[in-house]
Amino acid sequence: MNGKKRQANSGLLDTITADMLGGGSFDIATDNSLRVERILLEMVRSDPVQPRRVLPERIYQAFHTNRMTPTQALRELIQTAQLAARQNGRPFTNVLDLLGNPDDETETEAPQLSPEEQLVRDLVNLAVTIRDDGQVNPLTVVDVTQGVTRLYRIETGERRYWATWLLRDFIPGYESDGMIPCIIIPSERASAFRQAKENTARTGLSAIAMARQAALLLLYVHGCEIPHGPVTHNFYQQALELDLRGKREYTEQILSAMGGIKKAYFSTIKALLYLSDEAVEIADRHNIEEGKLRHVITLSPEFHLEVVQQIVDFNLTSKQVKELCRADGQEPVGEDPLSKLSASAVKIARIAQSINATSAHDLAQALIAQEGNRTVAIARLQAFRQLIGEAEQLLEER
Repeated sequence: MNGKKRQANSGLLDTITADMLGGGSFDIATDNSLRVERILLEMVRSDPVQPRRVLPERIYQAFHTNRMTPTQALRELIQTAQLAARQNGRPFTNVLDLLGNPDDETETEAPQLSPEEQLVRDLVNLAVTIRDDGQVNPLTVVDVTQGVTRLYRIETGERRYWATWLLRDFIPGYESDGMIPCIIIPSERASAFRQAKENTARTGLSAIAMARQAALLLLYVHGCEIPHGPVTHNFYQQALELDLRGKREYTEQILSAMGGIKKAYFSTIKALLYLSDEAVEIADRHNIEEGKLRHVITLSPEFHLEVVQQIVDFNLTSKQVKELCRADGQEPVGEDPLSKLSASAVKIARIAQSINATSAHDLAQALIAQEGNRTVAIARLQAFRQLIGEAEQLLEER
C-alpha cells in the first residue's frame, strides 16, 4: 500500500518537474545534455536573488555574505521560532514538536502560529516528507564552478534544499549521506523563467515575493546585471523604471511565468515595490495580501511601516486599510504664513487651540461615528499620537 502511494507521488512530482523545466526553451525528456546527479550539499548554494525568500532579512544577509553556514542559519531561524513560541506559551525543544501528534484525539485545534513558527513548521513538514518518501523531485542547479572547486547555484528547489539541511542536522535519528539529487543546468542555459514558473506554481507565494518575481523578470529581459551576492530592496526597485512595453516580445512569456496573470495585474503587483524597506520585510513575513498593500503605497514612504504594522496588529481588512489610508481633502487657506502649509496641518493646529473644549468620550464617539469601526478608530488615534509626538520633538529641538 505504502509502496504504491510512494510510486504515485514520485510520478506526479516527476511530471511537474518536467513541465517546469520544459517551458519554452528546452524539454528535459529529450535533452540528453541534462543529467541528474547526487551532489554534496556543501557544493550547492541558494540563489541570493530568489524572490521567494526562506530566510528572514537579517539571517539572509549574514548567510549570503558568508558569515553563517547553512547549519548556523537554520539554527538561528529555529531559535527565532522558539522565542516566538515561548512568548505565545507553546515552547518547543525538538522541531518535530511543531507538527503535533496526528494520532492524539485529545489535542485541541491547532493554534495560530507566528510567521517564524509557521516557516520552520513548513520546512520540518517538507523534511519529514523527504525522509519518508525520498527526494523524488530533484533540485535544478546551475553549474557556476570557477577554478577547481565545484559549485552549483540553485535555480529551483530552494525550500527542498533548506529542508534537506534541516533533516540532516536537526531531526534526530536520520542518517544522511550528505548528498542531494540535482538536475544540472549549464551556466549558459540558466533561466529566470524556470525559477518563476516553479515559484508561481507553489501555494503560499506572498504578494511581496510576487513583486520581486516581476522585478527580476523585467531586469532579466532588459539585460540588467543580476548580482551573485545578497541584494537589498533597492535592487528590485530598479524595475519600477522598466515595463513590458519596452520588451513586447517577452510579454507573453513573462505573464505566463507569473502564473498567467493579466498585464494590468502585473503592473499592480510591480507597484508594491514602492513600499519602504521596513514595510516590505514585515509584509513579506506576515504574507499580507496585495489587496491591502495597494492602499499603503498611496501614502508617503515614511508612513508605510506604521500602517503595515497596524495591518498585522489589528488584522485589518482591505476595506479598513483603504479607510485608514484615505487622503484628507484639501481646503484653501488665506494668504498668510499658514498658506504654505498643508490644509491638514492647519486643521490639526486649529483643533489644538480648542483641545480643552473636547472630552475624550466625545472624541471617541466622533471617531467611531466617522470611521464606523472601532479597530480603524483606534488605528487613527495611534497614528495621530505618533504625529503629535514627532511634532513635539521637533519643537523641542528648535
